[in-house]
Order: sequence, then C-alpha cells, then structure tokens
Amino acid sequence: MSRLLPTATFLLLTVLASAQSDPTALLEEARTTLNEKSLNDARSAIEQFPQKDSTYFYTLARVDSYRCNGAQLRNDKKVASAALDQAIDEAQQALKLDDHSAIAHALLGDLYGQKIGLGVGMMLGARFGPKIASENKRALELEPNNPRVLASLGRQYFFAPKMFGGDIDKSIDNFKKSTELDPKSDETFVWLALAYRKKGDAASATKAVDQALSLNPRSLFAQNTKAGK
Repeated sequence: MSRLLPTATFLLLTVLASAQSDPTALLEEARTTLNEKSLNDARSAIEQFPQKDSTYFYTLARVDSYRCNGAQLRNDKKVASAALDQAIDEAQQALKLDDHSAIAHALLGDLYGQKIGLGVGMMLGARFGPKIASENKRALELEPNNPRVLASLGRQYFFAPKMFGGDIDKSIDNFKKSTELDPKSDETFVWLALAYRKKGDAASATKAVDQALSLNPRSLFAQNTKAGK
C-alpha cells in the first residue's frame, strides 16, 4: 500500500493542477463565487486560448460580465464600469467574427441591460433599450430554442418598464422554457425566482431558488437571492 501512495498522490495533484488551469473550470468557479481572484484567474486562463476566434471573445465577455457583477457587490463602480465596457467590446468583436452566434447576440443584449443598470436616468434606457431588443430578436431568429437566448429574453421582459414592453408573465415564461431546455442552469432558476418574487408569488420564488441551490449550493447569486438581498 505504501508503494502505491506516491502514485495516487501524484495523480491527485495532477488532476488538481489541471482543474486550476482549465478555463472552463475556472470560469465556473468565478461565476459561482464572484470572488475577485477567481474572476481574474479565469480571465487570465481564457487569454491563453491559442485561437482568438468568436468563441474566445465570447468567453472573455462572459467572464468580464461576471467581473462587473463582482465589482458591484464590492461597491467598486469604477472597476464594474470598466469591466462592463470590456465585455461589450469583446461581445461585439465576437459578432464581427461570427454574426450567426445566437449566444453572442444574447450576451450583448444582456450587457446592454447591465449598462442601463449601472447608469442613472432615462437617457441610458432610451439609448440601450432598443439595442437589447434588437440583439435578442436576432438571437431568437438564429436559435429560438437556445436556453441562453431565452434567459436573455426573460431578463429583457423583467427589467424593461411596462410602457416599453416589460412583462413579468412573459419573463417567467421565458425563464421557465430556458430551465426546461437546460435544467442544470442554476443561474436561470435564480432569475426565475426573482421574476416570481416580482410577480408576488412567494411560494414559486422559494421553490425556484431552492432548486438553484440544490444545483449549486455555493452560488453567491442564489444565496443572496434566498436571503432577500
């Protein structure tokens, strides 16, 4: 047994080292914890991608979107704004390389929504609201049954004022469709919980956020939503 231990230990260390350098694993950890170091580590790993194609810029945009969220939690508006501007640039670059990427269009729509959320006043809504609708429309044309596209559309209906097309029932419907297509997406279950909460359906909101936590107990987004933050 003692002779096998060094080999087993080596294999374990090899697996751990691989996980620590795997961009997908690092991005998953970053979005789960929104920890600043995890977010920066994920970004550094993605930057090592050998091929700077649409997927590369899309993935960078995703991590920078989470960097924006993490900075907002730390009340660091300067970093949040800079990260969001980077994410928008990267999503636009992804679409320059592949305009047929539905998820890149949906992500850009989400990022424009974040831009409104970071700002103050009606002018940002007037400027970016139509862009959100345009990106989501294009994404739906390309892949109407893509769960990320439907989740983005759900957020569009969630955040838009009623006079500009906001509709909580449509938001819920799109989040539900998204979770049916991707039942492992803890993030979308949190959004579904927020939509039910906005509608005033506390029981359904609790059920949705509990589902998110069962899928990813460490999700800071789910934990904060459960706590009512």
